[in-house]
Amino acid sequence: MLYSIFAYDNENSLPLRAKARPEHIARLKALHENNRLVLAGPNPAIDSIEPGEAGFSGSLIVAEFPSLDAAKEWANSDPYVAAGVYKKVEIKPFKQVLPPPIEN
Repeated sequence: MLYSIFAYDNENSLPLRAKARPEHIARLKALHENNRLVLAGPNPAIDSIEPGEAGFSGSLIVAEFPSLDAAKEWANSDPYVAAGVYKKVEIKPFKQVLPPPIEN
């Protein structure tokens, strides 16, 4: 089943993001390589694709996991959590309607 992972950044998280980013991206790439990642990306803190020093207010990941507990375990093990980037992470079941999901 798919799960949405909404993560909310702490204030001034940009330096923490930069430091933990390689490990964070490696985990997302592993999901992608296993055909489990639907989408992932940060929310710019301002209305710009490149927010510069304004940084990001959070992130969204939609991915497949065997259960809600597995999704929570994966999300709570993220390097951004360990680095203090995120102040709050919400994981919820997600039903993809559009575009239609690709059948494996």
